[in-house]
Amino acid sequence: MIKVLSKNVADKIAAGEVIERPYSVVKELIENAVDAGADVITCEIRNGGKTFLRVTDNGRGIPDEETETAFLRHATSKIEKVDDLSSITSLGFRGEALASIAAVSRVSLITKTAEARMGTRLTLHGGEIIEHAQVGCPEGTTFIVTDLFYNTPARREFLKTDHAESSPIIEFMSQMAIAYTGIRFQLMNNGKLVFSSRGDGNLRNTILSVYQQKEYSQLVDVEYEGDGVHIEGCISRPSLSRTTRRDQTCFVNGRIVRSKVIDKGITRGYRERLFEGRYPVIFLFISIAPNTIDVNIHPNKKEIRFHDEQAMTAHIASAIQQALASDQAIVEATDTRRDYAVRPEGGTSKVAESPSRVVAVHKDFRPEKTEQVDIKSILSTMRQEQEEAKAETVTEESAKISLPAQGPQRPEKPQITIQPPANIPFDINALQVTGNIFHTYITATDEKAFYLIDQHAAQERVFYEQLVGEYLADDKPSQTILTPLLLDVPLEVREDSYDWLDSLRDMGYHIEEFGPGSYIIKEIPYFMEITEAEDFAKDFVDRIREKDDLQNTVVISKLITTSCKRSVKAHDVLSMREMTDLMAQLAECRNPFSCPHGRPTIVRFSEYEIEKMFKRIQ
Repeated sequence: MIKVLSKNVADKIAAGEVIERPYSVVKELIENAVDAGADVITCEIRNGGKTFLRVTDNGRGIPDEETETAFLRHATSKIEKVDDLSSITSLGFRGEALASIAAVSRVSLITKTAEARMGTRLTLHGGEIIEHAQVGCPEGTTFIVTDLFYNTPARREFLKTDHAESSPIIEFMSQMAIAYTGIRFQLMNNGKLVFSSRGDGNLRNTILSVYQQKEYSQLVDVEYEGDGVHIEGCISRPSLSRTTRRDQTCFVNGRIVRSKVIDKGITRGYRERLFEGRYPVIFLFISIAPNTIDVNIHPNKKEIRFHDEQAMTAHIASAIQQALASDQAIVEATDTRRDYAVRPEGGTSKVAESPSRVVAVHKDFRPEKTEQVDIKSILSTMRQEQEEAKAETVTEESAKISLPAQGPQRPEKPQITIQPPANIPFDINALQVTGNIFHTYITATDEKAFYLIDQHAAQERVFYEQLVGEYLADDKPSQTILTPLLLDVPLEVREDSYDWLDSLRDMGYHIEEFGPGSYIIKEIPYFMEITEAEDFAKDFVDRIREKDDLQNTVVISKLITTSCKRSVKAHDVLSMREMTDLMAQLAECRNPFSCPHGRPTIVRFSEYEIEKMFKRIQ
């Protein structure tokens, strides 16, 4: 027989969708405190929040006559009708959190509004009201949650160690402090202060006070506006990266979200700037019209859907590219303490990092007097206990163009894009070339600093963008060579000559079959020397054996990137005229600050850093 479940059973089932662990309780209560207009929020947990959890705020409070209603399912002040779901601006809106928390724990609510003379204390055990009394208390709201899952022992068995349960709470509180810099957040764990944000509205100060990472003082500011989308925040230079995306925090309309669309935009923004397998540090705040997103997808409200995903990806990529093209993004001498090794195939990987760095803290930052715990150290220890904390891998989707069913007709050429930043405040043409050291690094100066330019990395960047430009251009200027080049091709590559021949021709080569397994090159791209053109063609063909899909734009881009390593090498002797021309060509590039493999092309030494080396200043 079909029967209606009792309220007691139904509430516990609903609680399972919303309250999975102590972190879920903290998330719901903190978000309610933010919606209540609080500017001071304190969270205290014990035993990872399993036995005791308290959240106190100085917000508007709850009127006495509404306290019991607040614990009913779907009781909310955030929305009234279905249409309101398309214009949600608050963090909470479903009205399920308090009912779900109360159904699986013992809860005490102490609250007072500004108009009330007395406050209210409401106590519930397993969703049943035990006490409703008047008490004296300050304006605001306090929730005390104890014995989580005391009445559902099977679910309590799935809770992890204290450290494992504390970790996501600490991470969430850190993220909320970053998202709402005007609110003072405090977190206590087993009687010990984990962190206390300043609440002064300064993003950099908040990041430094919460994460206590000196290297975060060197983040690059992001400020972008376009088509109703506003993006701001801080991102790392390519010289600062991580092995996973864990240090990437993104907010949409004040809500912490995880989105493959955002991840894809970040990846595109850092393309050619980071080593493969490395991820930048990201704090991004995206403001967008509420009716262009859907947050009502999952009970945890961390998933989000954009109505126009491609446009959002492009906006994020443009915002990052614009920031990384600014003066702030140039690699400083202090950033070069990270050492990198070059793989034989031309890629690079981080192999060592200096354990200490001296960096200038933001001028407005003042450390808190209260002793705080190093959150990064705590999270690192806690995450070792979590088996699910595995490195994320992101595979970027790329459009594929299908070949026609009949005849070897040439398909439409895939598009490789190098997104130009909106503006480039730093002008490479303003640098004065002064010489060269070790036949490897060009020296230059301006009124503010001294610069070293890696001539090989710079030429790789120029070489890459010229090749991509040729590939995309309809008119492909080339130069005829007196002695044609002979290119021998392996049999398995020759069988697929239809694809790779067209790709080389798109770059300015005039190449045709010349006997079994051989091809003759009569014309080469106009900007290449003969040896460069021959080396590039040989390396390109060699790479084709590993990449069989030449209609994939990512594959083509990577083939050009890796083959560019045969351009101007370190220790090649360049004249002053050649160095000046190279700098002028670099200035014309869309991304002049790194080679296609992600290594920096320019390193800046400020006057302060140089004087400090000579101990002219302290």
